[in-house]
Amino acid sequence: MFDFAKNKGKEDRLLMMPLLPLRDVVVFPHMIVPLFVGREKSIAALESAMKSEKGIFMVAQKSAQKDEPEQEDIYPVGTIGIIIQLLRLPDGTVKVLVEGKRRGIIKKFIPSEDYFLVHVEGVEEIIDPDTVKTAALMRSMKEAFEAYVKLSKKVHVEMIGTIASIDEPSKLADVIISHIGVKIEDKQKILDIFTVNDRLEAIYELMLSEIEILEVEEKIKRRVKKQMEKTQKDYYLNEQMRAIQKEMGEKDDFRNEIAELEKRLKQKKLSEEAHKKVKAEIKKMQMMAPMSAEATVVRNYIDWLLDVPWNEKTENTYTLKESEAILEEDHYGLKQVKERILEYLAVQRLVNKNKGPILCLVGPPGVGKTSVAKSVARATNRNFVRLSLGGVRDEAEIRGHRRTYIGALPGKIVQLMKKAGTNNPVFCLDEVDKLSSDFRGDPSSALLEVLDPEQNNAFNDNYLEVDYDLSDVMFITTANILQTIPAPLQDRMEVIRIAGYTEPEKLNIAKKFLVAKQMEANGLTVEKIVFTDGALLSIIRQYTREAGVRNLEREIASICRKVAREIVNNNEQKRIKITSKMLQKYLGVAKFRHGENEGKDAIGLTLGLAWTEVGGELLAIEASVMKGTGKMIMTGKLGDVMQESVQAALSYVRARADKLGLDDNFYKEMDIHVHVPEGAIPKDGPSAGIAMATSIASAFIKRRVRSDLAMTGEITLRGRVLPIGGLKEKLLAAHRANIRTVLIPKDNEKDLVDVPSNVVKALEVVFVENVDEVIKVALLENEEKAEPQAREEEEPMPVVPTVPAMQPPQFLMDS
Repeated sequence: MFDFAKNKGKEDRLLMMPLLPLRDVVVFPHMIVPLFVGREKSIAALESAMKSEKGIFMVAQKSAQKDEPEQEDIYPVGTIGIIIQLLRLPDGTVKVLVEGKRRGIIKKFIPSEDYFLVHVEGVEEIIDPDTVKTAALMRSMKEAFEAYVKLSKKVHVEMIGTIASIDEPSKLADVIISHIGVKIEDKQKILDIFTVNDRLEAIYELMLSEIEILEVEEKIKRRVKKQMEKTQKDYYLNEQMRAIQKEMGEKDDFRNEIAELEKRLKQKKLSEEAHKKVKAEIKKMQMMAPMSAEATVVRNYIDWLLDVPWNEKTENTYTLKESEAILEEDHYGLKQVKERILEYLAVQRLVNKNKGPILCLVGPPGVGKTSVAKSVARATNRNFVRLSLGGVRDEAEIRGHRRTYIGALPGKIVQLMKKAGTNNPVFCLDEVDKLSSDFRGDPSSALLEVLDPEQNNAFNDNYLEVDYDLSDVMFITTANILQTIPAPLQDRMEVIRIAGYTEPEKLNIAKKFLVAKQMEANGLTVEKIVFTDGALLSIIRQYTREAGVRNLEREIASICRKVAREIVNNNEQKRIKITSKMLQKYLGVAKFRHGENEGKDAIGLTLGLAWTEVGGELLAIEASVMKGTGKMIMTGKLGDVMQESVQAALSYVRARADKLGLDDNFYKEMDIHVHVPEGAIPKDGPSAGIAMATSIASAFIKRRVRSDLAMTGEITLRGRVLPIGGLKEKLLAAHRANIRTVLIPKDNEKDLVDVPSNVVKALEVVFVENVDEVIKVALLENEEKAEPQAREEEEPMPVVPTVPAMQPPQFLMDS
């Protein structure tokens, strides 16, 4: 056997010996460790060590997962040891008992096919001359180890005595670290420390860290144990109390609670499925411990089933005329919505069972979509509930969560039905066009069942787990635009479009509703303030430009607040009369001009008409030409369709160059730039086609475009003007902006029936079928004489029909 004592101190001599790579273990000097070896190379290394009696070098692998470690996978510092006993097992593995003798460093790997063979240099440990510090460290370590053993329970108590008897500092450090449950990396770091005092300090820090962790674990265990004991104690006392109450002939609270639920079940008229479910849940609840978490979940579930209205209804006591009077009292205009509600009420009188209508009111903000839903509830004598869908992106908001989740609740539909207290309320689903979806589901798909008259009589909420009848509910949804609502959802609703209000309608709304509302809100009476019609009309024209009446109400509220301040400050007794001349005092300088042109006639500037989700708007289209190479520039954040309209318009102008008095190659020497102002706002759609063509033609032939004229219509390469949508909103926008003449496609003539008659009277509506007619009406003649060649070749423009000013058709007031 190799004599370590004989060779100790000869550090310049290298020892050649087999290497045993270890997984998940670090062998320290002074340790006797049993190892199970199964890898062929490792068994070969042990056998070689036994034959040569040179000892074996034991070193840890950097990664325990590697079955065939390479040189770089092995730590350089390990332990030189001897094999005490080797035992072969039946499965081919080897059990070996080894003893660590001293630290060693690998100096060189010697090529060997069967196992790792290395040159190892033994390490001489460095002893600190400060013996007092060493003694203090040893004492501290022994005390810390005793505390560790008491907390850990993994180290036998007898080890405390063994450690206390060790006087050699190096041996003390190695024995203690071998019994502490730290990571392999930390143990390897300790093995790498050759200075004894440094090693003692490092181990002491590790022990203190482990003791702190063990103390926290012990604290947690004590708290959990105490809580469990309290729960068991409470249960035992509750059982004793129940037994005492039973002996005294008293019922306990839990049984009273169950009796109350059974009484409510008898009194409540539920559906057959819901009745069976509640009965089964009460029976299940009787078998549970009163204080258990599951009993609380079941109790909440039963409460929800009993609280939701199943057959409670409100009866409509109003006659049809009374309902109509209520609708007219609450809102001015909105004729189409009111007619649809009155039709429903009339049919309900004739049939026993009439499914609630599912209406979708689409229009710009501020036109009264949500408030008309409240008015419908009042006119039909129903309760009203409202659910805002803006930003809802979780399907569970509609259908609810399953009861398996902690804190689960039914969806908003069932929650608001409970709030309504009846199963036939008016249910307003606000902002249905602003639903969104993500990984939690698609709420719009969940609404398909709610808003389908053929399915909503058996709506299934994830929490209730029983069918709930929504067929008697009158659903009214509101939206600003239809494009963002999925087509299947649109198909289930009856869409009613609400356009913006005209000036007379806004004036009536202000007089009948807004002024009175703001006077009451600001503590004013008719004895203190009065608005003239002229003042209200001036506010509408000069301080607001909108489809609805929200800004109008804000301006009226602003005047009321300022008047209230005057009354309080000056102790004003006389009534203040608000006239149009006083508006600048209360509202400042007018924001908009009315009754005069917003701009001058200009070359290349045409007013188009656009539809937006907040109503119609005027769209200025500018075209400018400059010398160049025939390049086309388009700016103003135009969409693909709008850019194609510009291309089609330019192609039309090029095709009609001879009729417009232009050279055949005019476009080759000129660049054209088409711009639509308000460049930060995206714009798209084909309806600006004729306005594009007019601006381009005007820019090339240098003729000014009328500033009191606006137009809308899609253009084709042959110059045909195709019909467009949103005509009502566009004409209302033109009317608001004091436009005198509007050019619209001939095919849109039939749509004028939806436009208020006063708007049509105020506008000169010109029907056009091709762009030649548009240019004839829109472009002004130049003041200087035109070139004769161009005039001679110009074909006569066709006669353009207009709407007779004195004989307007009978239009519906649908605004």
